[in-house]
Amino acid sequence: MQGSTVLAATSGSSSGFNPSTLILIVIVIAAFYLLMIRPQARRRQQAQQRQNSVQPGARVRTTAGMYATVVAVDGDDVVLEVAPDVEVRYMKRAIMEVVSPGEEPDEPVEDDVPTDETETATDDDALKSDAADADESAYEQATGTKKD
Repeated sequence: MQGSTVLAATSGSSSGFNPSTLILIVIVIAAFYLLMIRPQARRRQQAQQRQNSVQPGARVRTTAGMYATVVAVDGDDVVLEVAPDVEVRYMKRAIMEVVSPGEEPDEPVEDDVPTDETETATDDDALKSDAADADESAYEQATGTKKD
């Protein structure tokens, strides 16, 4: 009889349900949903909208980082012009973003490239004479004498 009262006392204290445990579990699940799942779904939906709205003539950047112009849209594929008269076929999923004109990478300006051979030769001669002057002054400093 004494053993049954001890058993009843221990089973009575452990049979209670703690509602704070359930509340804590619900809070953790809600935080995980709000911080991880929902933003990822939103990004996926925005990427899908961008890919479906691509039209010929748009400048795009692929997931590999290549900039190109959309030539044609064919179902799940797009034809991109990556260089003049060079067209490649990509899946729409490979388009990372549509690039607005202000975000395009800087392309070399043709005015910066010398068009005349004399300009190039003059620049090379100036560089060679500057290098020779630097060598002479380094020799003079090292030896303390002038080079003839």
